[in-house]
Amino acid sequence: MSVYLSIVLPVYNEAGNLVALSAEIARMLDALGKTAEVILVDDGSADASYAVIKEIAAKDARFRGLRFGRNFGQTAALSAGINASSGEFIALLDADGQNDPADIPRLLKKADEGYDVVSGWRRDRKDAFFTRTLPSRAANWLIGRVTGVKIHDYGCTLKIYRRDCLASFKIYGEMHRFLAAFAGGMGARIAELEVNHRPRVSGKSKVGLERTAKVLLDLATVKFMGQYLSKPIYLFGGWGLVCGFLSALLAAVTLYNKFHNHIYVKDQPLFIVAIFLGLVSVQMILLGLLSEIVTRIYYEMNDRPPYVVREKTGTESHV
Repeated sequence: MSVYLSIVLPVYNEAGNLVALSAEIARMLDALGKTAEVILVDDGSADASYAVIKEIAAKDARFRGLRFGRNFGQTAALSAGINASSGEFIALLDADGQNDPADIPRLLKKADEGYDVVSGWRRDRKDAFFTRTLPSRAANWLIGRVTGVKIHDYGCTLKIYRRDCLASFKIYGEMHRFLAAFAGGMGARIAELEVNHRPRVSGKSKVGLERTAKVLLDLATVKFMGQYLSKPIYLFGGWGLVCGFLSALLAAVTLYNKFHNHIYVKDQPLFIVAIFLGLVSVQMILLGLLSEIVTRIYYEMNDRPPYVVREKTGTESHV
């Protein structure tokens, strides 16, 4: 039997929230009336989370559990859940109970209009303003500016994806918050709906201000992967040409000062800067060429084209 909806929840020390949350999900699925599965991925919890997951799965066949040997992070948990799922649509949901499962049918209805991604927007967010909400708003603005995929709430886990949309890429590290940006970079159609956000009832948040630095570093990776993965020479070679031009300009100024102003080269610090920039220029261009070789090996070994075909029409002809 084909599965219409897969719900994936990363779980880390959320034993106090799982029973109530699973009951809410079950009621939502009963009302939805579609074939569904719920995959709870225990990311190496130190509490009784997995024991609770086993109890839930024993009572409702729609629920399944996975358990990591240790804590690998939210991205790994989401990736494992996505790989284990089989639904036409995949809904991602936090296990802390702050996302409302009752919002999923609205997001699915929007996805049925032809959208590949429907993102939740916690407009009325129930978190501390200065330590959670304000940094999140700044990060959302920056991510939108850098990636060109402008949504209000990248940090909201509650999102709906079409399966074929997620199949075009894999996520590593802590890239889960950039899933919508990756999808948008591949041409996915994205919509956004306001969702209910609730205060945490049990447990404590695993996210702090240190996330800001991680977002900035991951954002640089996302920008490179989205814009320069198939043509790294444009990035490294471009900067190499800039450094080469500046090197030549400073060398020309040095020569001008020597022959026109009679200033010895050894007395001109600009000459040292010109040499430094010249060396950097050569290194950047060589790095770009090496990156091009690695990129070609990557695509050829994986037999993966650097594009995504959305749909086909007409009859294929073979000569």
